[in-house]
Amino acid sequence: MYAETQTWSPFKGCEFDCTYCGPTFKAQAKRQMHNCHDCYMYTPHNHPERLSRIPNAKTVFVCGNADIKFCDTDYLKLIIEAIRNNKREGQTFYLQSKEPACLEPVLDLLPENVVLVTTLETNRDEGYELISKAPPPSIRYEQFVKLDYPRKVITAEPIMDFDLAIFAKWISTIEPEYLWLGLNSREKRLKLPEPSPEKLYKLAETLIKRGIEVRGKTLRDWPMPEGLNRTQG
Repeated sequence: MYAETQTWSPFKGCEFDCTYCGPTFKAQAKRQMHNCHDCYMYTPHNHPERLSRIPNAKTVFVCGNADIKFCDTDYLKLIIEAIRNNKREGQTFYLQSKEPACLEPVLDLLPENVVLVTTLETNRDEGYELISKAPPPSIRYEQFVKLDYPRKVITAEPIMDFDLAIFAKWISTIEPEYLWLGLNSREKRLKLPEPSPEKLYKLAETLIKRGIEVRGKTLRDWPMPEGLNRTQG
């Protein structure tokens, strides 16, 4: 998904039905037709046989083909235990959910090399139900801010149109280690309400001036301010 990153999936599946997951994660899941029916259907389910198979990568995206909101808390604790028992040094683990409050019960169990991640594509709630069944952006933001945990990352991908002052304030308030910023990578298959290039430039510029690292992914040929780390696309 990102450079020097591998996905580790002891749990798979999601029920948020985000429209932009159709041509990406769900399309990938269809390759599992002959291996696992639940994977093929993108139904939330456990793969305990994978608990001991942590990839040897600098960054490990935990359950990247899922949302851990739909993972049973007791099983999530087993996933965290596997991370804690992992003997490789220098690895970082991403735990991501579009309902960050689901992480509250396990915060005290997380080792220092775990980073919490949520997606904020916009600050606008109106019409978001047409995009996803996940909690609307304002609720997701409030949940993420309230999590008493020092390491957080935001992924604003696929970015959708936003209100500059409000969205920049949200991101600044969360104080993420960095922000992933990206456009819709399947623009020919799915249309989303995107911001103008000028507005996206201004958002990145504003955040960089506030000391927030912005990493670009799938930004097409849109101009971006100096200081943005355009890692991909």
